[in-house]
Amino acid sequence: MNEPVIVDEQTFDKVVLQSEVPVLVDFWAAWCGPCRMVAPVLDQIAGEQEGKLVIAKLNVDENPNLAAKYRITSIPAMKVFKGGEEVHEIIGAMPKQAIENELSGII
Repeated sequence: MNEPVIVDEQTFDKVVLQSEVPVLVDFWAAWCGPCRMVAPVLDQIAGEQEGKLVIAKLNVDENPNLAAKYRITSIPAMKVFKGGEEVHEIIGAMPKQAIENELSGII
């Protein structure tokens, strides 16, 4: 089963920007309750979309430079990258169906 990939400032370019398939990056922090609520939903989507979508998790507390670069001002925030470019943004925890609706047309 496909699982989310942990990324940081050293691996972000290779895992996210150089990916052959779209990547949803979950910008999160351990202290964030809504982030913990959405995590199992993203785990499930990662398994169901294997080969079509990569889910990457980036801890904003451990990677403040990337959080600032991608203008993360509240979490959870999810950004979708395709072909090395940011193509979509999802703000806030939401149910699985809502996230899948946000991803339709991208994957």
